[in-house]
Amino acid sequence: MYAEKFLSQVISWRREIHSHPELSQHEEKTAALAANVLEGLGLEVSRNVGGFGVVGLLRGNEPGKTVGLRADMDALPLNEETGLDYASKTPGVMHACGHDTHTAILLGAACALSEIREKIRGNVKFIFQPAEEMNPIGGAPGMIRDGVLENPNVDGIFSLHVWPVFETGKIAIRSGSCMAASDRIYITVNGKTAHGSRPDQGNDAVVAAANVITGLQSIISRRISPLDPAVITIATIHGGYRYNVIADCVKLEGTVRTVNPETQAIMPELITKTAKGIAESLGCSCDVEYVKGYPPLTNDSKLAGIAVEAVRKIYGEESVIIADQPELGGEDFAFFARERPAFMAWLGCRPSNIPADDFPKLHNKTFCPDENCFAYGIDYLVQSALDFLNAE
Repeated sequence: MYAEKFLSQVISWRREIHSHPELSQHEEKTAALAANVLEGLGLEVSRNVGGFGVVGLLRGNEPGKTVGLRADMDALPLNEETGLDYASKTPGVMHACGHDTHTAILLGAACALSEIREKIRGNVKFIFQPAEEMNPIGGAPGMIRDGVLENPNVDGIFSLHVWPVFETGKIAIRSGSCMAASDRIYITVNGKTAHGSRPDQGNDAVVAAANVITGLQSIISRRISPLDPAVITIATIHGGYRYNVIADCVKLEGTVRTVNPETQAIMPELITKTAKGIAESLGCSCDVEYVKGYPPLTNDSKLAGIAVEAVRKIYGEESVIIADQPELGGEDFAFFARERPAFMAWLGCRPSNIPADDFPKLHNKTFCPDENCFAYGIDYLVQSALDFLNAE
């Protein structure tokens, strides 16, 4: 529909970005590519917004509201193992979360909307955001501080994320809670060293830490409602010196995911009391640092309705998936959603002939979205923007 004329160019842009991935706060070349394309379309372009952020403003032919369309640009610190001709040329850095695709799709939407600007009532802001992967800070707050939602005021903002759970041709919509808060915990268990043959003469930080890890899971199973999605994951353990020395210090690091703001608010106290109590019962002490990261992402119900109708209009009912539960991944688009009505859709990007269990997941060294999904993403963003601007 809208995408067809620009699709080959969008694929080329995406492959160029994929070949030269840049980590959070280092998106210089990606930002320059986006800015140059937008300037070539005759848009008002702002560079270095909240870091390497880029904003392109398209003013329609008639006055009206302003809609924002947002994509993220940063890559991940992974060594790519896709074997693609256009694989990353930067060792240790890879677009494993689809941000290269998001950026290229948004550039395609900018091309399509620029061609029909005389029919647009209002304005469109194309927001290319850096540092989405830089939890707990993120890149959205910096852009917000630099005024990305002002001059003109953004009345609503749409985004999308490639999602390999769903096959190409499907766009998943969820109103309300969409993605989780993404917090971090750092726990240090302190004990007393002794010879491995005489544990009674020390206070074993390894045993205490092991009990802390197990005990934290009782928070999810017994202190949080089973109808309230939440996760506590301890992902790293560091401690000990030698096979026959009782360790006096073990450091744990992990993440906490919640979709309910009230649940997020009580987690620091629950985790601190549980960890300290278990450690102290075993003769050790415990320090807990809880760092709040991205807030939960809540999709605006009115924008969700616009998104559903946009997909139905361009691709029919068969392309719409109404998601029945949130995902517990974190997304700093949530910072935009705290400031303005916002909506994120999940764009299917898995070939239909590959089962979901066999297709690489996000943040995987072999992840590569199906390029056939690009057209669906472009058309979805364009139609959603137009319908938002034309809605009473």
